[in-house]
Amino acid sequence: MPKKLKYKRVLLKLSGEALAGEDKHGINSKTLENICDQIKELIDLGVQVAVVVGGGNFWRGKYGYNMERTTSDYMGMLATCINGLALQDALEARGVYTRLQTAIEMREIAEPYIKRKALKHLEKGRVVIFSCGTGSPYFTTDTAAALRAAEVDAEVILVGKTIDGVYSDDPKVNPNAVKYDKISYLDILNKDLKVMDSTAVSLCKDNDISLIVFAIDKPENMVKAILGENVGTVIE
Repeated sequence: MPKKLKYKRVLLKLSGEALAGEDKHGINSKTLENICDQIKELIDLGVQVAVVVGGGNFWRGKYGYNMERTTSDYMGMLATCINGLALQDALEARGVYTRLQTAIEMREIAEPYIKRKALKHLEKGRVVIFSCGTGSPYFTTDTAAALRAAEVDAEVILVGKTIDGVYSDDPKVNPNAVKYDKISYLDILNKDLKVMDSTAVSLCKDNDISLIVFAIDKPENMVKAILGENVGTVIE
């Protein structure tokens, strides 16, 4: 008997650090494989999957301390493309058809982002990986995730983090931080909780897109969330 899906079309937001795993920099092959195994399981269940990936395992805009901001941000966008190529390669090694789309044209290695093409790929069961953020400096890949989710009508954004949900404070610093099972967008903004940047949270709120924040070191939570099980923190 087929499993009942709570969500049919999802967007997975992966930070660059999530791909680095215990290495803290670059791409950890075991972590990449575990994540792609779970994405394949989602596809096998009939879920349509889009992915937005960050680039912090190679470069973040804020790393360019003495650099002109736009130059540093564009370097970060190129880092997201490196991660997108790695995801594409690992997924296709598992027999999962993928398309890498970039917000900045790179014809030799990826398609330019076109909404209609992305939707067609999703409907055909291909994983669509969105890289290069929004294509503009001063915007994070969190904002890109919210924007692309709205554009392709994703029902939920799965946010893979290095911690297992949303807390009242950083649990790595404050052992008394309280974990939330469910929280509203307004509380995220008013309490200034560092889940996603405020632009991304506002975009999700305005477009009624739920967020599920889970621990990326337990990627099986992706499948559990799609099946309606309680994992991490739900923001809606």
